Amino acid sequence: MIIKQLSVFLENKSGRLNEVSQLLGEAGINMSAFSVADTSEFGILRLIVSDPVKAYQVLKAADFSVKLTDVVCLSSPNVPGALAKALNILSSEEVFIEYLYAFSMDNKSANVVLKPANIEKCIRVLQEHQLELVKASDLYKI
Repeated sequence: MIIKQLSVFLENKSGRLNEVSQLLGEAGINMSAFSVADTSEFGILRLIVSDPVKAYQVLKAADFSVKLTDVVCLSSPNVPGALAKALNILSSEEVFIEYLYAFSMDNKSANVVLKPANIEKCIRVLQEHQLELVKASDLYKI
């Protein structure tokens, strides 16, 4: 249930995001999901890709500052309150979420990528409450 996410540190200047997407595309690596957080100086691009190890190598070879991080992905109904229900469960079990981002492919479900402080506890709590986790192999195919 653990998914490898890339975190790429980008200077806040024109073309850096394009360069990442170009390099990954040329290497045959698909981006399934991504999020950008920025400050005035730099941004952090977080990516779920079809081949995280290859993507890491491609970006490192191009002198990007990149790291692999373990995350989990929750499949949640795409209805009002569904995310709140899941987050309430995690909060009540004292699972701290450092950040999250979500994407939806249809109107039925949304995939929520979570970076918990304690990934094993997060997985256990979600499974104990019968919430659906997305397998890495399924997410990498998207």
